[in-house]
Amino acid sequence: MIGFDTNAGQTALDAYVRDQHVGSVVYLGGWEGYEKVRSTSAHLQSLVSTSSTGDIGLIIAADQEGGIVHQLRGDGFTRPPKALEQAQSSPAELTALANGWGQEIIGAGVNVNLAPVADTVPAEVGQANEPIGKWGRQFGSDPQVVGEYVAAFLDGMAEAGVTGVVKHFPGLGRVTGNTDFTAEGIEDAVANVDDPFLQPFQAGMDAGAGMVMMSSASYPKIDPDNQAVYSSAVITGLLRERMGWDGVVITDDVNAAALADLPAGERAVRFISAGGDIVLNGDPRATGEMLDAIAATAEADPTFAQQVEDAVERVLALKDEMGLLPCS
Repeated sequence: MIGFDTNAGQTALDAYVRDQHVGSVVYLGGWEGYEKVRSTSAHLQSLVSTSSTGDIGLIIAADQEGGIVHQLRGDGFTRPPKALEQAQSSPAELTALANGWGQEIIGAGVNVNLAPVADTVPAEVGQANEPIGKWGRQFGSDPQVVGEYVAAFLDGMAEAGVTGVVKHFPGLGRVTGNTDFTAEGIEDAVANVDDPFLQPFQAGMDAGAGMVMMSSASYPKIDPDNQAVYSSAVITGLLRERMGWDGVVITDDVNAAALADLPAGERAVRFISAGGDIVLNGDPRATGEMLDAIAATAEADPTFAQQVEDAVERVLALKDEMGLLPCS
């Protein structure tokens, strides 16, 4: 999944889809106006062909969770309130609201919303939690309540035809630093495989989320050696085997500061090796390096090659559910 900046021209990603066979795009930078988004989405889908994508439609995503995180703006788009304010409604009311927001974005050709946030921020941490609590991106401090609102948000999006994504597994609610901007303070020293803060993610998966987005933080009680996005203990052991998730796993933006110590290609390879599927790469210029690294590693390592095949099958299964396969 490659980033499409609002300041780029409508044809900026054409070569990536036609020549590098990119299958997913995410709108970044704050896209203003329904018609701009709708026409760009239509243009992207017009690139689908036998030679470019095997006639398989594109996933076109946006972050439209609410509050400060809303990439689709201006005429034709409602700005959802932050999650803490959404949770002042009942779950049933939130489902109705999310359905309305979903109708707007699906009409503009956006078929995946990289939301909701399933992170629980403890009350005693609150705004000291830089990535989530500071901005009110969480539904609350009680994981059971958070789970109810995660499911309600997903239900509304699904009713509108939008695939939702729960994030940031296994939770960013206790960290202090923001993984987008720093590598410092990005650790949850409490989380373990029995953490009650996992409950909202389970609720989201049970409610029909299309993907689970990984955190880029570290969780030493689960894996003392690797960040979650590179951890087979977290992705395969905890998420897939213990919690039963057999669907698509996606990174947060691998160009974030928390992951900047590794070459782009190695980031992609390590994520897939850990059990992941879609690499979200906000800077499309790194696409070639990532694809080359994946291809070279697959050629040299049959185990990794099988992991790539497994990832492809999971993504295709999701696209089939979304009606993006030619036989859907």
